[in-house]
Amino acid sequence: MTTTKYKRVLLKLSGEAFSGGAEFGIDIATLTGIARQIKKVMEMGVGVAIVVGGGNIWRGAQAEANGIDRVTADYAGMLATVINALALQDVLEKEEVVTRTQSAIGIAQVAEPYIRRRAIRHLEKGRAVIFAGGTGNPYMTTDTAAALRAIEIEAEVLLMAKNNVDGIYTVDPLKYQNAKKFEKLTHLEALNLRLEVMDATALSLCLENRLPIIVFDLQAYNSIERAAIGEPIGTLVSSEM
Repeated sequence: MTTTKYKRVLLKLSGEAFSGGAEFGIDIATLTGIARQIKKVMEMGVGVAIVVGGGNIWRGAQAEANGIDRVTADYAGMLATVINALALQDVLEKEEVVTRTQSAIGIAQVAEPYIRRRAIRHLEKGRAVIFAGGTGNPYMTTDTAAALRAIEIEAEVLLMAKNNVDGIYTVDPLKYQNAKKFEKLTHLEALNLRLEVMDATALSLCLENRLPIIVFDLQAYNSIERAAIGEPIGTLVSSEM
């Protein structure tokens, strides 16, 4: 039996993680690979909650730039996260993982409303819980939703899965060859250096609540499993060096 460092984690999946390398859409093979990793982690006794983005379906910033009202664009983005959550729930259940989706916006026909105590109870019963709809408020990113939900359900770590970037760098490693990777950072350093870990609101929440963050490459071999059991992977952001 593999020894795990954490008993409860929150996994943040961007919308782009659902597209499997395509510009838009949902790639079921990619989702199946993610679901199988989540299943392995849960079989080791780790409670797993997931916050999903919606950028593979709807990009609010782009919609706003094209003239759509910001609030309207953000609500449309929340609906996109519900679509992704339902897709992930279906794939997880095909892998025999009992799953519940909770939405921060009312959509009772397809998802439970977000209720903190109910979410914790699902986790205690060994179910995966997917949080959709962001925070339910415009102007708030799904990164902020991930930090908020992780704190609310008392997760021990926030796992930030990135696409083709294996941690936090001084500059974008996909654009600059001289980019240097950080193995460890404090929350305050990440804020002061304005590194693209997550948005400042989300990072501030993690700082105030001493919630560690592991930023890693989703495409790396068994990346979710390795991060969840505490194996050194990616970049660790914590209150202590």
